[in-house]
Amino acid sequence: MIWESLTDSLICRDIEASSYQDVMKIVGGKLTDAGYVKESYVDALITRERSFPTGIDMNGVGVAIPHTNPEHVNQPGIAIGVLRSPVSFFQMGTTDVKVSVKLVFVLAVTNPNAHIGTLQRIIQVIQDTKVLKDIIAAADAAEIIHIIQAKEKAIENK
Repeated sequence: MIWESLTDSLICRDIEASSYQDVMKIVGGKLTDAGYVKESYVDALITRERSFPTGIDMNGVGVAIPHTNPEHVNQPGIAIGVLRSPVSFFQMGTTDVKVSVKLVFVLAVTNPNAHIGTLQRIIQVIQDTKVLKDIIAAADAAEIIHIIQAKEKAIENK
C-alpha cells in the first residue's frame, strides 16, 4: 500500500515552482535529504522526464509520477508535492501534449519490476477526482496520508 511508505517529511505542500525541473529539485530533494536516494537522483529524474514524460490529466486534475533508474536509489520511497500553481509537464506517452500539473508523486524505486505495482496502486488512488482535490486542499502532510490511507482501504474492501 502507498500510505505505508509515506512519511510527513516526504510530503511538500504549497510548492512554489515555475518548471518541472524546479518541482523535481524540490520534491526529489526531499528524498535526497532523507537519504532515500543518491546525489545523482534529481538530475536523473530531470533527464528521464525529457525522454519519458510522466504527466497525466485525471479528469481535469494534472498529476505527474516521475521516477528514474534504481542505480540512483538507496531505498524505496515516495515523496509527494502539492504545487501552489500548476506547472507544465508533458503528458505520458507524448512529447508535445502539455498537462498542467498540481500534484506530483516522486518515486524512489530499487526494483524495476516492483515499481509497476506501486504505479498501479497510485493510479487506483488518483482515478478518484475527489481524492485528488482533497489531497490538494489538505491542511498538512498527516491529512494527505490519511486521505490516501482511506482511499486504499476503500479499494481493498471492494
